[in-house]
Amino acid sequence: MTQLCVAAEPYEFSADPARTALVIIDMQRDFLEPGGFGAALGNDVALLRSAIAPIAATLHAARACGMLVIHTREGHRPDLSDLPPAKKTRGRLACGIGDAGPMGRILVRGEAGHGLIAELAPIDGEPVIDKPGKGAFYATDLETILRQRGIGWLILCGVTTEVCVHTTLREANDRGFECLVLSDGTASYFPQFHAWALAMVKAQGGIFGWVTDSAALIAAMQGE
Repeated sequence: MTQLCVAAEPYEFSADPARTALVIIDMQRDFLEPGGFGAALGNDVALLRSAIAPIAATLHAARACGMLVIHTREGHRPDLSDLPPAKKTRGRLACGIGDAGPMGRILVRGEAGHGLIAELAPIDGEPVIDKPGKGAFYATDLETILRQRGIGWLILCGVTTEVCVHTTLREANDRGFECLVLSDGTASYFPQFHAWALAMVKAQGGIFGWVTDSAALIAAMQGE
């Protein structure tokens, strides 16, 4: 495959597959599994779990064609030295970041809830980026990894659409990366936020990038 051409909005997405990376954002147990932090906040995790199958299919296709795959996890050091007080106190939660939760200390690296779901577990050679913020570029070595590998195009999926996916998208956009967002491979606890966030990506001729679904992307990856 010399060129990856995907039917997308607002127009066709074209990329060099050898210089493209699939970035899977924050598919963590605390956000997606019953009994996790997301559920404890009163959210319906089934809304996020709808993205698992499309991402899994895309991940399989990406691995089959040798595309770089990167996973991210939001979380903090056990001593919370990288957790800003504003992030810790915002929301006035009875049980928040760093506190003991149903899957260990909430959003703390090494705890069970911080881990990625089994359905999308990384394999050897796939970088895992541990990020203390919403965006995957903030206080991480993601940009260094991408630059060292000559990556210029990113395919973004994961959760949640309007928070960590969109923050990463905006960070990538400002750094000159071309971004494609998967509509069915992203999700939110708030369906209206998901719809609005996708609309923002493709507005004004693609102000932040392109939007497509997993079926169109996989077909392009397989040369169909």
